[in-house]
Amino acid sequence: MVDIITEYPQFFTATNLEWKMLLQPDKYKNAIVESMRFIVDDKRVIIYGFVIMANHIHTIWQMKAGKQREDVQRDFLKHTAQEIKSDMVRNRMPEINEYLVNTKDRKYQMWERNALSVDLWSEKVLIQKLKYIHENPVRAGLCKYPEEYKYSSALFYKTGIDNPSTKLRRDFLRIFVINLFRLLVR
Repeated sequence: MVDIITEYPQFFTATNLEWKMLLQPDKYKNAIVESMRFIVDDKRVIIYGFVIMANHIHTIWQMKAGKQREDVQRDFLKHTAQEIKSDMVRNRMPEINEYLVNTKDRKYQMWERNALSVDLWSEKVLIQKLKYIHENPVRAGLCKYPEEYKYSSALFYKTGIDNPSTKLRRDFLRIFVINLFRLLVR
């Protein structure tokens, strides 16, 4: 059965609380990758591109038929926050106190509220956002070329090769326009 997709792709950005470097350790970036893999395998989203930085993430994703953006975003952010918090508690990391908020609905907060989600109405804007997220590590001085940064989909788009560092499978990312590869490497 073919899924009918009724939503536009979205540019999604989630920022760590107060732009703290929560995702600095690779194990937390890996937790984000695993969560992305889960929501793809669970047929909630198609992920077209991503980058995971030390204090924020960007993805371009598209909700599958019957899935609500708000539900997917909430579940994704809640799950990743719980995974990271559990690791910090289990390993008695003092940094956990930086995320202590003691509000009415939670004790700890890893992500800023109101993540950004913008519909991408045209191929031109989608490609512009994909280039933007892939160049993010270059602008941050983490690498010279986008495909050198292992927590990004840039290597896949540049070469068509899976990223062995994050064990991303080729089917994890889905190229949506046959000519996109040529457009991105011009």
